[in-house]
Amino acid sequence: MQFNDAIRSSLRGLRQNKIRTTLTMLGIIIGVSSVILIMSIGRSAERYIIDQVQSFGSNLISVNPGAPTKGAPAIAQGIVIKTLVQRDVDSLEREPSIVSVAARVSGQSRFSYGNTSKSVVWHAMPPNVFSMFNIELSRGQYYTEADSQAYNKVIILGQELANDLFGNADPIGRSVRVKDFNFRVVGIMKPKGAGIFSFDESAILPLTVGQKQLLGIDYYQEIHAEIDPVYDASFVKSRITSILRQNHRITDPSKDDFMVASMEEALSIIQNVTSALTVFLSAIAAISLVVGGIGIMNIMLVSVVERTREIGLRKALGATEADILRQFLVESVILTSIGGAIGITAGAFFTIATYFGVTYIAKFAWPLQFPLSAVIIAVTVSVLTGLVFGVYPARQAARKNPIDALRYE
Repeated sequence: MQFNDAIRSSLRGLRQNKIRTTLTMLGIIIGVSSVILIMSIGRSAERYIIDQVQSFGSNLISVNPGAPTKGAPAIAQGIVIKTLVQRDVDSLEREPSIVSVAARVSGQSRFSYGNTSKSVVWHAMPPNVFSMFNIELSRGQYYTEADSQAYNKVIILGQELANDLFGNADPIGRSVRVKDFNFRVVGIMKPKGAGIFSFDESAILPLTVGQKQLLGIDYYQEIHAEIDPVYDASFVKSRITSILRQNHRITDPSKDDFMVASMEEALSIIQNVTSALTVFLSAIAAISLVVGGIGIMNIMLVSVVERTREIGLRKALGATEADILRQFLVESVILTSIGGAIGITAGAFFTIATYFGVTYIAKFAWPLQFPLSAVIIAVTVSVLTGLVFGVYPARQAARKNPIDALRYE
């Protein structure tokens, strides 16, 4: 039997048993589409996080108070540590490998305008933070160092916060009540959408005002340093560590009362985590491919039994074991190939549907990623599944005795 004849015969058999063919392919379709969807979502999530970090500034190093731990910084756990002070900022500003330094304190207060009131997370930082964090305004202007030195009650609002407080009114020049103070709105930040580094629902105000008047403290919750591109991030990190140890009179590294981390390191960790998670979830989804393969083997075994007389007749007319083996293997591969093609189409459809859902409903700046590797893996696995799980039924068919097969009822 020629290979073309085997293909025609297989297609004819599949058309004659449409329901069985559809049910057989279903496992492969679900498996392939699941693998593609999960790999696409994983790649999109990784790209989204990387874009967020890079938009925030990938050349930054942050210093948090508290002993180095593998968990979240002390401030994130609600622990108050007062080790970062103005002397540290001054020392870091004199370091040649650092372009700019910005300390930060944050809090949560009730913001009021008219009859509207809302609990808001605010950040108090010096004006150089706007260029450091790539913060752009849609309206108004930035506050200046003069505002900070004069303790001027000026504030910049995120777009969503401005909409919540002022509605359709222009916020510029109007006053927002924060605790016992009136803050004049001088700027509105450009919307970035939901994200880990979005200020859309928060506010930024001068460091001195937030630190001294809203919180009444003399220490900082975090210090950011912008790396001079001439220097390597690891070198700058070591210099910051050395400077802070000297300021804090630390001789034993195990006694550090601060943590230094670069965005580059954070980005690397994020990529490793998202990649591992994608592989793990894809492996789970691939289990359905194995289940689909077992289903194909079972259906093919049933097909062998149903077509026993046909196999006997073919052998009586001169078909060899290789011809019978080839016919059933081709049939199995065609089943999985068609199922794989449908699965790829379904995976692409669900990937695009997820993109539109996240982008337009959840309002995330979700990047659409459809990795070619997912398609290659899906096609390869589909064909291999057909070959691997089609071998046993095909061998069973090929080994049948033609006389016994012709007598089979």
